[in-house]
Amino acid sequence: MVDTNSTKETAILIGVATPRQDRVIEEEYLEELAFLVDTAGGVPVKKFMQRLEYPDPRTYVGKGKLEEILSFISENPVDIAVFDDELTPAQIRNIERELKCRILDRNNLILDIFARRARTAHARTQVELAQCEYLLPRLTRMWTHLEKQRGGIGLRGPGEQEIETDRRILRYRISLLKKKLEEIDKQKATQRKNRRQMVRVALVGYTNVGKSTIMNLLSKSDIFAENKLFATLDTTVRKMVIGNLPFLITDTVGFIRKLPHTLVESFKSTLDEVREADLLIHVVDISHPAFEEQIDVVNQTLTDIGASDKPTLMLFNKIDQYSHVIKEEDDLTPLEKENLSLAELEKTWMAKSHLPSIFISATEKLNVDDLKKLIYDEVLKIRRIRYPSLTL
Repeated sequence: MVDTNSTKETAILIGVATPRQDRVIEEEYLEELAFLVDTAGGVPVKKFMQRLEYPDPRTYVGKGKLEEILSFISENPVDIAVFDDELTPAQIRNIERELKCRILDRNNLILDIFARRARTAHARTQVELAQCEYLLPRLTRMWTHLEKQRGGIGLRGPGEQEIETDRRILRYRISLLKKKLEEIDKQKATQRKNRRQMVRVALVGYTNVGKSTIMNLLSKSDIFAENKLFATLDTTVRKMVIGNLPFLITDTVGFIRKLPHTLVESFKSTLDEVREADLLIHVVDISHPAFEEQIDVVNQTLTDIGASDKPTLMLFNKIDQYSHVIKEEDDLTPLEKENLSLAELEKTWMAKSHLPSIFISATEKLNVDDLKKLIYDEVLKIRRIRYPSLTL
């Protein structure tokens, strides 16, 4: 048996903190980047962060920081340098020339994770399209192996450079994938149309907040759930009945900050499940120190896909993992989020939010009955508006 742990690639993580970002926030970003690397099967070994007005247009970080990184690489086994932003093709070339190791940006890393997680033909097609569109402006001669997908004979024109051949092959592949997705999208649209008679509820939220666990708990399903980012890529729809009220509930792909635009575009049909839902359940990991920023990321993504005006229920999950710093009695400094007890945080959030809210633990099954009652009430409102003549 091969020991897979011995073959894991080591990675260093590199980020830039601008004046618009707090250093603590940027450190949290690098923690998330480390979680992404771990999810992709790598081992984060070192983090580098530099405070700059804006990322260097040539090498992302400054010359001095680049030399510091190079010194670490020369003294330690490092396979990949991962940057916490999207890099331009020129930046990738310049950084590779300086560091002499493989370079990945955040978008490339997320695309790699999506490729690993894709299970169905639909998800694999969506991810491959996003990867091809990401690669097109970044092609180098190393991608000439793509010729094998069509066969190399007759493809190369007289005097045509290999890079141009690769671009042409990749554009052809993108065209094929788009046509394939159009056919799949038509099938999915027909399926959604057939489900319009029932109220549809969609679970949305940041990645790894527990949506699939909640889906399993509510619908008694057996959807894959794991403490990894993007454990679920394929949309899953289940029929639920609470009391005597039937409706459909959907588990959707998680969002993340700086979600690659190519992924949003290629996952259009998956996100249509969110756009066409009657009620959104916005799941939040209350134990995460940056949960409020995660809420903002999800809300912005919902706005980007045209689903921000949906009736929404706020579901704060993982209350069993919530912890706070208890202030000393003689400490007169103002209360911060980190000092609030769960009860105080619940009151604070509910006071400032106009949306129905509930705090639960899906793994410990805390307040689940209250959650079901709240969902029942919200679905019943929608049903009465849509079908005023029907009675339960």
